[in-house]
Amino acid sequence: MIDFKSTLKIAINSLKVNKMRSALTSLGIIIGVGAVIAMLAIGAGTNKQVQDNMESMGSNLLTIRSASAKTGGVSMGMGSKPTLSIKDAAAIQKNARGVEDVAPLMSSSKQVMYGNSNWQTTIYGITPSYLYVKNYEIENGKSLSNDDDRNAAKVALIGATVETELFGDIDAVGKTIRIGNVPFKVIGILKSKGQAGPFDQDDLILIPLTTAQRKIFGTDFPGSVNQILVKAASVEDSSIAEKDVEEILRQRHNLGKSQDNDFEIRNNAEFQETMKSNIKSITIFLIIVAAISLVVGGIGVMNIMLVSVTERTKEIGIRMAIGATAGDIHLQFLTEALVLALIGGLIGVISGIGSAAIFGLILKRPVVFSFLPILISFIFSGIVGIVSGSYPAYKASSLNPIDALRYE
Repeated sequence: MIDFKSTLKIAINSLKVNKMRSALTSLGIIIGVGAVIAMLAIGAGTNKQVQDNMESMGSNLLTIRSASAKTGGVSMGMGSKPTLSIKDAAAIQKNARGVEDVAPLMSSSKQVMYGNSNWQTTIYGITPSYLYVKNYEIENGKSLSNDDDRNAAKVALIGATVETELFGDIDAVGKTIRIGNVPFKVIGILKSKGQAGPFDQDDLILIPLTTAQRKIFGTDFPGSVNQILVKAASVEDSSIAEKDVEEILRQRHNLGKSQDNDFEIRNNAEFQETMKSNIKSITIFLIIVAAISLVVGGIGVMNIMLVSVTERTKEIGIRMAIGATAGDIHLQFLTEALVLALIGGLIGVISGIGSAAIFGLILKRPVVFSFLPILISFIFSGIVGIVSGSYPAYKASSLNPIDALRYE
């Protein structure tokens, strides 16, 4: 009967004899396992970051922008020609399927002042529904109301970045700021949402839409807006809502079949899915590269084990002469390869987790570790060891004892 405990002890002692060679043999497996775990953690973290950013900007969101104006034959970009209106938003809210809420708005960059402080930020003229559609919450003070919009009230909500730049440590609620030359009372501070990619979601001021139209931006087209945000009830509903919105706006704008849209619809849900797909593809590619490294590491284990068989031929002959069977010899060398691979796998797991964590700290990006991929990577390293050690173990066990004893 084969004593696995004794075989394991012999295998470990054999590996200790050539510590440096054993370490170098495991290096390929260490790199392969570490790379797989790090890539999975970074990929999952990046995917989560994209999802969090999209949700913070508003989930299941359709962004409708007005058409592009042209000056001297040069396009000024989408949103530069006033083709959208508050009535368009109302029609979408009433008739489009799968729509949860709608928020028309106007926006532009303006200089804002408080006392001796000033700051360039983006001013958004909004209706109260904007806060729900874009997932903004009030940190301090109160929100804008429908009465504020109806009465064109000169009140404002400010983001955390604007609060810091204009007020420092002073409580901003109740203070009066100037947007251009128009005074506005700060009635609330928005809860910080942080960065969404390159965009600072806290660097903004929200004021009633009617106030923005009449007193800040001015317009030759009363009731016009440059964007309409549509929040769909779900990811599935966003595609349905997009089709209905396009149809409703084309009808309202009297566009013929051969005419292009005088608006643009951007589906955040589709963009999010595209980003997830791209991240997944890149992660899979990197995992394949790491897996190749693991296979190369396995080949290294096989080569070193073959060298070990040759170096220890006389030892094998002596063991056979005192009663060891071919099965004992086979198990010994297979165990050595397995131990070598599992040690490499364990170190690889630790190095992979450490590398991903350091990457996250340095670049300030989230990394997400999952137990199952770590377990699978460790088990796979063992499988590589068994496969790589099978042929050397077979070669060692098939030696003729007399020839092995004579080997020099």
